Amino acid sequence: MAANGKSRVRIRHDDFVHVGPGTLAGRFLRMFWQPVYLSEDLRAGRAVPLRILGEDYTLYRGETPSTLEGEGWDGGAVPAPQPSSSPGGSPHVLGFRCAHRGTQLSTGWVEGDCIRCFYHGWKYDASGQCVEQPAEEPDFAAKVHIRGYPTRDYLGLIFAYLGDGEPPPFPRYAQLEGEGVVGTHAYVRECSYFNSIENNMDEVHIAFVHRSSSFTRTGITEFLPEISGEETDYGIIRFGSRPNGAVRVVHLVMPNLLVFKGEPTKEAGETEGRDQFAWRIPIDDFTHRSFNVSFVRASGEAAERYRERMQHRSGPTDGLSANELAWRVLRGELHTDDLGDRPDLINIQDVVAQVGQGQIPDRGSERLGRSDLLVILLRKIWLRELQALADGRPPKAWAHPGELAAAFGV
Repeated sequence: MAANGKSRVRIRHDDFVHVGPGTLAGRFLRMFWQPVYLSEDLRAGRAVPLRILGEDYTLYRGETPSTLEGEGWDGGAVPAPQPSSSPGGSPHVLGFRCAHRGTQLSTGWVEGDCIRCFYHGWKYDASGQCVEQPAEEPDFAAKVHIRGYPTRDYLGLIFAYLGDGEPPPFPRYAQLEGEGVVGTHAYVRECSYFNSIENNMDEVHIAFVHRSSSFTRTGITEFLPEISGEETDYGIIRFGSRPNGAVRVVHLVMPNLLVFKGEPTKEAGETEGRDQFAWRIPIDDFTHRSFNVSFVRASGEAAERYRERMQHRSGPTDGLSANELAWRVLRGELHTDDLGDRPDLINIQDVVAQVGQGQIPDRGSERLGRSDLLVILLRKIWLRELQALADGRPPKAWAHPGELAAAFGV
């Protein structure tokens, strides 16, 4: 029974994937700062439509840094600007439509740190307050306000807090702020974000899904791992122990941040691999975007060699995206073994496995085994957290982690 004496709603696995406004998973994910866009893709003075968590927003970058920087739009304090690679001007997220006649606000014009509606010229500041209405009485604008959301540039990503009330402290990751080379990229995968999070709780798939890939050259696919792990104060720590003594260590920072090690980069003189942070963000129930930050601890000539390698890294020459090729495999037109040594091969292999489960899998028909230990733990945690929300209780107070020691496992 819930605290109010009423029979509580029983949470099911499919509640994880429904992320729109008012859904339990949507409410839960909105309680955290989330990346929503690549910083370099949003030019100063431009606006774009943004769809995230099954909801539409307006994202724009001011022509000049905001005079409101460091203040929360709902009266709550948010931290001062953090390290970023912003292309100039402060980013802002507002509601999707103008309050006047409901047209799409992103089609308008950015003026200074404000945005003017394309339809009748109503102008809003970065908090969502209407500040000008060309054809109306001067005192009308003060009565009109649309929703504004705290927004930050950090690590080459634009983060926003899309929940209600005062945002939590902005999370910084000290291990990505030291001397080294930061890289960011994003991709879209045509399945639920939860497919991808579960995949990262599953070490065994590497030996099969990625058996012919760059992982093969590192030796990580040679042995089947023994899986172990546990819940922590920040999420889950996962261990994949191999018979040769190597242990792969991966972290889940609740609710949707994965921290792991990439392959060691020879050009940078690495031996332990680069730090990889990946946020799996729902676009809607059926599609998600992964925002990825990599950090290579290198300086001087080693850092320059690594940057040069990334600039000259050859891409696919057939013009087909990872998703297009994965769908060809799923339709039986190709096999992943036919794809050669594409630089995005691991991504394609993961798309085949995860989209092949179904965009929203029927988790009730699965037969889980002992190697699924941490998939089971992940689901138990999410069931518990969403049940708390459904019952009107606060979910667990997840801690912000310190430096997370991941390991590639070779």
